[in-house]
Amino acid sequence: MMNLIEKYFPDLNPLQLERFKELAGQYQKWNALINVISRKDIDQLGIHHILHSLAIAKAIRFKPGSSIMDAGTGGGFPGIPLAIMFPESHFTLVDSIGKKIKVIDSIKADLNLDNVTTLNARFETVRQSFDFVTGRAVSNLPRFCSMVKHCVKKQGCNAIPNGVLYLTGGEVEQDVTQIRAKSAAWQLSSFFDEDYFSTKKLVHLYNFS
Repeated sequence: MMNLIEKYFPDLNPLQLERFKELAGQYQKWNALINVISRKDIDQLGIHHILHSLAIAKAIRFKPGSSIMDAGTGGGFPGIPLAIMFPESHFTLVDSIGKKIKVIDSIKADLNLDNVTTLNARFETVRQSFDFVTGRAVSNLPRFCSMVKHCVKKQGCNAIPNGVLYLTGGEVEQDVTQIRAKSAAWQLSSFFDEDYFSTKKLVHLYNFS
């Protein structure tokens, strides 16, 4: 896993590299106790979960002070890898399943990620405002956006407008047309060489009406 992270993100500092190295062990440990990641997928943790999460870091470099909610974070993806990547931005990881929040809290403490806050709640009930809301295969895109668009701050300071950053696969064009917002999309195969990313996309929705 580390060779891939260093290949695609050659400018990481020693602390970031150490945290990514520890991260794999943390998930292996927890997955033996709680099914955080599907058993058949844990062997592909590096590509299917960590690198997939970091696709967002290829599309945007969050400026210091940015606030991000990871809605339906599950075991902490994409929130935890992004928090390691952007230590000067703050990440609020939200999930309704308490045991998954427990895992994230343990990983957060062991890696000393003081830029992560967890919230055991249904993400549609959150009333805070953030620069970006991230999600990864949480639900269909129109439904996801309808549940989180109220959390997006109007004014932003990043290179792309505040909005939703959603990792998904397959055809999303029809879903996007159902959402009253502006949009942009990236093919993850333009970021990463591995076959896994050939059908994966990152969709950016913003200026909701």
